[in-house]
Amino acid sequence: MSDGKAVTAGEPLGKWRREDGPALVRHPVDVRRGPTGWYAETLEDALALEVPVALVYNGISHAVMMATPEDLEDFALGFSLSEGILAHHHECYDLEVREEPQGLAVHLTVSARRLAGLKQRRRSLAGRTGCGLCGTEALKQAIRPIPRVAAPLLGDAAIQRALAALADHQALQAVTGAAHGAAWCDSVGRIQLVREDVGRHNALDKLIGALARRGGPDDEGFALVSSRASHEMVHKSACAGIGALVAVSAATALAVQQAQAAELLLVGFARPGRHVIYHRPDAAPLAARAQA
Repeated sequence: MSDGKAVTAGEPLGKWRREDGPALVRHPVDVRRGPTGWYAETLEDALALEVPVALVYNGISHAVMMATPEDLEDFALGFSLSEGILAHHHECYDLEVREEPQGLAVHLTVSARRLAGLKQRRRSLAGRTGCGLCGTEALKQAIRPIPRVAAPLLGDAAIQRALAALADHQALQAVTGAAHGAAWCDSVGRIQLVREDVGRHNALDKLIGALARRGGPDDEGFALVSSRASHEMVHKSACAGIGALVAVSAATALAVQQAQAAELLLVGFARPGRHVIYHRPDAAPLAARAQA
């Protein structure tokens, strides 16, 4: 990949260009409208960009993910942390985004110890927006051990406050309707940081990377994601030291099991005026309270 062009943070990414801030492209699209009075027309639409992004560690290509070409430094760092490639962001000595003929590549220079561990895992991923396990070599790699975290004392009002403000912080979603968001919120629900991507896993990885650059998540905040809470979303959160995850859609059964193992506060179906708490470490189980 030595023929790639280096791209600095914030610089337009050539043909993977940014327009109006978010990573999108505008061009005419032939569409048909319905369901009544079907008719065809040509209009100019704003479409979210989705390009191949290679993650290269010390010259070795490890993963190729389909992602939105924005905040790729955060994405590469967050992916490295949430996948256990790095234990701490200080183990990444250098990071550079390069433009390649078929997409983009993020070159990371990591410690010799972490590179040796990466080689030993021999894990090669081919990521897609809806899949986080493509390329896993063995079943035992599908569900890795999850670390324990410290869950905050999170009030219902904080969840609702963050949920009400999320749309105002999603610039790419507002224009295209095709992006997930991951937000970091403080203890009272004020949104501090947001990252977007066409993939829900990618958006969370970008948030994790951005938090790591700021010194990591604090013990009282929580992550809010515009997707379901899969087991991998829970696992990524726990690996990043995030003690509470709030999702706008449902949690899966395995996600709840993982949250229980990590002692992570897990909330789903976060909608205006209501949400479902699947696991709250600071509260006794309903069955136990019923018997008391």
